[in-house]
Amino acid sequence: QVLLAAAVCTKAGKAIVSRQFVEMTRTRIEGLLAAFPKLMNTGKQHTFVETESVRYVYQPMEKLYMVLITTKNSNILEDLETLRLFSRVIPEYCRALEENEISEHCFDLIFAFDEIVALGYRENVNLAQIRTFTEMDSHEEKVFRAVRETQEREAKAEMRRKAKELQQARRDAERQGKKAPGFGGFGSSAVSGGTTATMITETIIETEKPKVAPAPARPSGPSKALKLGAKGKEVDNFVDKLKSEGENIMTSVGKRSTEAAKVLAPPVNVESVHMKIEEKISLTCGRDGGLQNMELHGMIMLHISDEKFARIRLHVENEDKRGVQLQTHPNVDKKLFTAESQIGLKNPEKSFPINSDVGVLKWRLQTTEESFIPLTINCWPSESGNSCDVNIEYELQEESLELNDVIIAIPLPSGVGAPVIGEIDGEYRHDSRRNLLEWCLPVIDAKNKSGSLEFSIAGQPNDFFPVQVSFVSKKNYCNIQVTKVTQVDGNSPVRFSTETTFLVEKYEIL
Repeated sequence: QVLLAAAVCTKAGKAIVSRQFVEMTRTRIEGLLAAFPKLMNTGKQHTFVETESVRYVYQPMEKLYMVLITTKNSNILEDLETLRLFSRVIPEYCRALEENEISEHCFDLIFAFDEIVALGYRENVNLAQIRTFTEMDSHEEKVFRAVRETQEREAKAEMRRKAKELQQARRDAERQGKKAPGFGGFGSSAVSGGTTATMITETIIETEKPKVAPAPARPSGPSKALKLGAKGKEVDNFVDKLKSEGENIMTSVGKRSTEAAKVLAPPVNVESVHMKIEEKISLTCGRDGGLQNMELHGMIMLHISDEKFARIRLHVENEDKRGVQLQTHPNVDKKLFTAESQIGLKNPEKSFPINSDVGVLKWRLQTTEESFIPLTINCWPSESGNSCDVNIEYELQEESLELNDVIIAIPLPSGVGAPVIGEIDGEYRHDSRRNLLEWCLPVIDAKNKSGSLEFSIAGQPNDFFPVQVSFVSKKNYCNIQVTKVTQVDGNSPVRFSTETTFLVEKYEIL
């Protein structure tokens, strides 16, 4: 078998990606592909076409064709088998069989094509091996990176230790009323520490290599070595460098947490009386169905920013029918709450605290009732030869909820490459470092209450558990709301704002 070229082209014969395995000019390959659509007979079921010089072996892929151009004396059965492998490789790198998607991943496809055919002859490889080869995962590189990270950590630890020693020496000198020594080369007399100091200076501080020189006879004399001056300015700069490094790290973490909190941003118009209603759910289900444990905690936090609204009562509406256990703050009048569902202080003459968040009511729900699960997840892995076909679906049982930024994380076996995605509602991300497939759904509500994902990958059914779910919501699970706020004196209504949050602490299908 001699394979001349492999190409993905449109039905009009326009080449999107073409890989030639023998010497062929661009004009020649473009001419062959342009002639290909005109040679096909629409009434026949063949998947190959012959001319006087070449044979086209092709497979339709929606609006595109996967075409192999071979010599006429090649084995047609081997050509068809090679064509099937080429057709299976394309969905590995392209989410959709469209021209833009093929063009975007053209180099990935060419690298994969080169693993299938070399110099016109088919290589003895399968899809899993192609994934492994194109990933170019090197054990030696991992070892090298691990060693380098270890060396960097040790060097930074040594740098911090030296900085502390220098600061301590400066403070001791100031207490004794002496000028701090020049510390030529991290200490003139400390010859044994010179090598370590030089290494730290070169790798971390990135300054010139200090020359070890004896201490000057006069304190005011200049020193050619790395000098931490009499007032300790260089020491402070050295420590500030460490602090600034830590500050940068904290800043980046803070930025990530700010981005994550955008969905749950507080309301724009925050009134003088503001309520935060927060619920957190912790849930564990079995893969074969059944709720092992579900625990939900909720709380109403009251924040008053104007003193004239400090003596108020909250009118609570509780429409929950699941048996939620309610508990009021010790200073809240429990009899008033039980009789009239109002939250007020035991002593009506007293005021709620100003400019602080006060928890006035909390509730708890613990159950193993399967019908209480807000979002059910069914994961069905089934073995198919050396690979596993996985079907996973979700269904919103609590239709009053609106879940945002839903991520269903499915673990994958390590070292087997990317999954082949079949049908999907929503989008997905493949995290090869953490070996996770993240199924991303912007919104799940009553209009979009169910969906499914199908994919294939090498592995065993147990490799795809536990499935973890995360989401945020601006509607709470237990239907407990503050409907009205009134003043104690005169019972006149007070304007208020509410911020509702429903979060996931743990949501696992084991």
